[in-house]
Amino acid sequence: MLKAALVCLLVVACSAAPSVQRPKPRPRLDGRIVGGQAVDISEYPWQLSMQEFGSHLCGASIISSEWALTAAHCLEGSYINYVTLRAGSSTRGSGGTVYDVELAYYHGYYDSYTTDYDIGVMQISGSFSFDTNVQAVTLATSEPSAGTSVTITGWGALSSGGSSPTQLQAVTTSVVARSTCNSAYGGEITDRMICAGETGKDSCQGDSGGPLVSGSTQYGIVSWGYGCAEEGYPGVYSNVAALRDWVTEAAGV
Repeated sequence: MLKAALVCLLVVACSAAPSVQRPKPRPRLDGRIVGGQAVDISEYPWQLSMQEFGSHLCGASIISSEWALTAAHCLEGSYINYVTLRAGSSTRGSGGTVYDVELAYYHGYYDSYTTDYDIGVMQISGSFSFDTNVQAVTLATSEPSAGTSVTITGWGALSSGGSSPTQLQAVTTSVVARSTCNSAYGGEITDRMICAGETGKDSCQGDSGGPLVSGSTQYGIVSWGYGCAEEGYPGVYSNVAALRDWVTEAAGV
């Protein structure tokens, strides 16, 4: 299983020019916070800003003193040598501590067309300095039931195609039943995905790779969806519980 999981990962982590072609465009977003409010990083101390060439690219979360969790599509096509993680700051462009990424893996079964197995991990150079604003999140071992209250955080756009905030945002919504979500998306929701959101409350562009949590447990990773907070189309998230074994194999967490 691990051998299969590492097929794509080595392309990102170990090649001389660690970049591959970006996914073909589809009528869905690369991760998508709408309807939320500004929050302080101390409320969500696992939140990271994944940056490439110094600019915010995606969200991520701290899962141990050395490892972070994100979406595979955030890693595919990125130049790992130029990727950094900003921790401990409510502001995506300043404050906190910036860490270099030493290794990055994404799931070998990741499919850029279906967005299945959309999960990846990054190892930093050194270790996170834990304090009030920097803490690791707990990873889920079971899938949340429909109706569970969850919170998504990030610096993504405040509306579809809109501008991105400087201050960290959070929105609280609830998990949507897989059957309901599958009806909306024509059967595209696999066991490696969970859905959450409602009209006017959702993640948006720039939130990709960020955490969906209940309390201090991460159940999802911002992955994809049609539009932002559109009626009938909840956001789709990588199912952390279903992919938990892979995280342990890849990162030892």
